[in-house]
Amino acid sequence: MHGVHVLIAPDSFGSSLTAAQAADTVAAAWREAAPGDDVRTCPLADGGPGFVDTLHATLGGDLVPVTVTGPLGDPAPAVLLVVDDPSGRTAYVESAQAVGLPLVPVDRRDPTRTTSRGVGDLLLAARESGATRVVVGLGGSATNDAGAGMLAALGLAGRFGRGGGALAGTTQADLADLPAVRAAWSGTQLVAATDVDVPLLGLHGASAGFAPQKGATPEQAQDLERALGDFAHAAAAALGDALRPDLLSGSRPSSAASRLVSAPGAGAAGGLGFGLSLLGARLVPGAAFVADRTGLDARVAAADVVVTGEGRFDWQSLHGKVAAEVASRALAHGVPTVVLAGEVLVGRRELSAAGISAAYAVAEHPADVEAALADPVGSLRERALRVARTWSR
Repeated sequence: MHGVHVLIAPDSFGSSLTAAQAADTVAAAWREAAPGDDVRTCPLADGGPGFVDTLHATLGGDLVPVTVTGPLGDPAPAVLLVVDDPSGRTAYVESAQAVGLPLVPVDRRDPTRTTSRGVGDLLLAARESGATRVVVGLGGSATNDAGAGMLAALGLAGRFGRGGGALAGTTQADLADLPAVRAAWSGTQLVAATDVDVPLLGLHGASAGFAPQKGATPEQAQDLERALGDFAHAAAAALGDALRPDLLSGSRPSSAASRLVSAPGAGAAGGLGFGLSLLGARLVPGAAFVADRTGLDARVAAADVVVTGEGRFDWQSLHGKVAAEVASRALAHGVPTVVLAGEVLVGRRELSAAGISAAYAVAEHPADVEAALADPVGSLRERALRVARTWSR
């Protein structure tokens, strides 16, 4: 009897394991448990940590080291991935290298003060490399400033490099330089590959949905929601006709603001999706973007079962993350999807609706989390061994 054809296609497990390390760990365990199975790996990313490394492994190209401004204003190392093809030069950058949560010590996390200025540094370095197209991976940020810090690095004058809290009360007059900043980037094709499909504002937006995990108190999250709202509406008014897709349609600045604020992915990386859209960027789902470039569809179609995973499988995972993307593509081919995650906080009904056959936690109880983090490879391996015995013939 032929063995099972297994595709291991995870995201990174937070800062514990890269996507490649997680894939290799699960694959090794599966081969040990079911040596007759055909096990292959396809590490993925969603725009957050690992975006550049995953694309480099698939696309090749040159890695160019740069130094950028970190979320607290300190220098941070980063890299550009520069790829040349017949259509021109593309630079891929990863916002998490400039604004990632691990760059901020736990006792200093405050998204009212952290800045996205380093993402502007990445954009400038990408353009200086000769790229005419820049793809920015968004996710895993310590910031919540709607990209204001990034715009400050690109020439927006005023208080906009000092964190999301400084955006409260922003007026159209405060953003008088914004049209010139946008115009300066009109010759560069910008793409924002977002890790989640959430809007800028609202219950699942940047502030309410994500600021608490970046260190914000409930009161600070509410203040940030109002501050980002002030900034967004002032920015739309400042750009005016530049945001109107059809001048004959009679669309007003207020409707332009609503369109940008509610766009899927506008709230990604503390609102960097929104900030990039002010420069004219096109927002695309990061997980789908990477999946297309790694040839995931063909790999899934050839598999009998697909195993994906990430560090924490929760409500965010169903809003544009790798697991949801893998499950969607597997479902189209009639292939079951299994999730392996550090923690699983999604119920069976949500799993079924997402096309996921089963989800298994490495840390099955809250008390197990610390032990799993202390030995991420060993704990993931042990769980993968049990999953393989369940799913192999």
